[in-house]
Parts: sequence; structure tokens; C-alpha cells
Amino acid sequence: MIRIIQPSDRLPYGRDRRGEWIPPAREDRGLNATKKTLLRSQELNCPSCVAKIEKALTALDGVEKAKVHFTTGRIEVHHDPTRVSGDDLVKAIRATGYEAKVTAF
Repeated sequence: MIRIIQPSDRLPYGRDRRGEWIPPAREDRGLNATKKTLLRSQELNCPSCVAKIEKALTALDGVEKAKVHFTTGRIEVHHDPTRVSGDDLVKAIRATGYEAKVTAF
């Protein structure tokens, strides 16, 4: 018996019988509600602040990933905007002893 897969069927991801890669469904990767917010800080004066800020941001519930660029002062945060706002990100950075603001670029 052959079963035809419908578009509404959820397929597992990993490898199929032929060894071909099956990517995870979009909702399994948490990409439905993820937003990238950019912040800038002029106060980054030592490389140790990078780890401190990234740790504070990723500790927030709803933040998927945070990347601090030391040389440019740019901070990229991938987060769920329904759970974490830009103001929440700024407050988390402020709690580490640094100032930052949300920016468009």
C-alpha cells in the first residue's frame, strides 16, 4: 500500500532512507515569531564586556541568540517580540553596566 503525503502532513527531519537531508519544519526551528533587533553601544571598552552582555541577553526568556560586535559596538539580538521588547533588551544591557539603544542599522 502506498500512502501519498499531504501538504498538511508533518514530516520528521534528519535523513531519509536514501540519506538525503530533510530540514526541520519552519515552526520546529522557532522562526515563526523571531525578530532581529539591532542595538548600538559606544561604551564597549574591553573584550570581556562582549561575553557579559551576550550572557545577560541570552538569559532573557524569548531571546534565541545574541551577538556583540566589539569593534563596531553593534549588538544583534534574535528574539520573540511577543515575549521580549527592545526596552527589555536595553534594560538587560544596562544591568551589566553598559548603555545601549535600539537602532535601525
